[in-house]
Amino acid sequence: MQQNPNQYSRKARYDGVREKRKKKSRLRKWIMSILVVIILAVAGWGTYLYAQYKGSIDDIQKSAKINKTRNVSNLIATGKPFSILVMGADVGELDRDRTALTDSMMLVTVNPKTNKVTMVSIPRDIMTAIPDHEDSFPQKLNAAYAFGGVGATMQAVQNYLNVPVDSYAMVNMKGLSTLVDKVGGVSVESPMDFQYSQETAHAYGSDLYRFHKGSTKWEYSDDNGATWSSSKTKLTGDAALAFSRMRYDDPQGDYGRQQRQRLVMQAMIKKAVNAETLLNASFIRSLSKYAQTDLSFNDIVKVAQKYRSAAKHQDSDHLQGTGVDYNGSYQAVKVEEKQRITNKLRSQLDLKEKETGSQFGGEVPTSGRTIAKYVMAQIGEALDD
Repeated sequence: MQQNPNQYSRKARYDGVREKRKKKSRLRKWIMSILVVIILAVAGWGTYLYAQYKGSIDDIQKSAKINKTRNVSNLIATGKPFSILVMGADVGELDRDRTALTDSMMLVTVNPKTNKVTMVSIPRDIMTAIPDHEDSFPQKLNAAYAFGGVGATMQAVQNYLNVPVDSYAMVNMKGLSTLVDKVGGVSVESPMDFQYSQETAHAYGSDLYRFHKGSTKWEYSDDNGATWSSSKTKLTGDAALAFSRMRYDDPQGDYGRQQRQRLVMQAMIKKAVNAETLLNASFIRSLSKYAQTDLSFNDIVKVAQKYRSAAKHQDSDHLQGTGVDYNGSYQAVKVEEKQRITNKLRSQLDLKEKETGSQFGGEVPTSGRTIAKYVMAQIGEALDD
C-alpha cells in the first residue's frame, strides 16, 4: 500500500513541535528551579536579618518608666506624626551610670503627611525644677537624667514646652564614632573654621582635628599641628566626634555646638534610612551597644515602612536662651521664644496651638521662688504666680 508522503512531513512537524514544547517545558522548569532557589536564599537571608535585627533591637529597648500622654505605638501604626527626644550622653554603659548628664538634647518630630523631620536643640543648662525632684531646685535640665533617668528628662521637656514627648532615643556619645564609621562616614559642611583636640578639648594638643568654614574638608594631626594629613571630605567616626564636641572656642558657646550636632545628626539620618544601611546587620548590632530607645521592634519596622521619606526633608532649629548667673552659669528662655518653639513643634505634630509650658518645667518650691524671681528679672520677665 502506497503511503502519502505528506504523512511523514506531518509527523516530522508534530515531533518537532513536541520536542520544542519539551525543551520549553524543561527551560521553564529550570528557570522556576533557579527562582525557587533564589527565593529560598532571599527568604533565608531575610530570616537571618530578622533574627539579627530583632535581637539587636530588643537589646536596645528600655522603657522610660513613665505614664505618657499618648501611645507612640498607636500613633506609628496609624501613620500619624510623633515626637522623639534624642539625647546624647558621655557614659560608659547606657542606663548603668546615673551620675552622667545628658550633654545634648533634641526634640524631633516626624510627620509623614508633610514628609518632614523637624529637629529642635534644647539648651542643657536651662534652669529647671525637675519633676518629682522639685525640692532640689535650681537644677540644670541635663541633670534630670541623674535624678530620674530618661523618664524624668522626658517629663521635664514636656512640661517645659507643653509638647507631648512620645518616645526617646539615647546615644552614647563615645559610640557615635563607631556608628558613623558603620555607615561609611558622613559629609558635613562646617559653619566655622576651628581646631579641636580630643586630648585637651581645645585648639591645641595631640589628636588634633582641623575644620574649614563652608567646606566639608578636614585634616588630622597627631603632633599638635606640626604636620597635617591630606584633606578628606567625609568625617570618620573620630572626626565626627571632634566636630560635635567643640564648645570652648565657639563664639556661640553651647549653641554653636548644638548646631554642629544637628548637622551630624541630619547627615546620619540621611545615611541611616538608605537600604544599604538598613540591611547592614553590623550597624544594627552596634546600635545595641551604643543606643537605647523605648520604641519596639514593630514600631521601628513600621517607621521604616511609613516614615522613611520624611527623612529627606529636614528642618533644623534651636531654643534660644539667655545666660544668667546664680551660683554658676544657667540659661533662661523668654516666654515669647518658648512659645515660638511650642507652636512650631505642635504644628508639626498636627496639634492645636496651646500656651507654652511652665517657666521652669515643674513647680518651683516656696524655698526657691526668690531665686526664680531673681533669674527671671535677669532676662526682663516676671515669675508667674
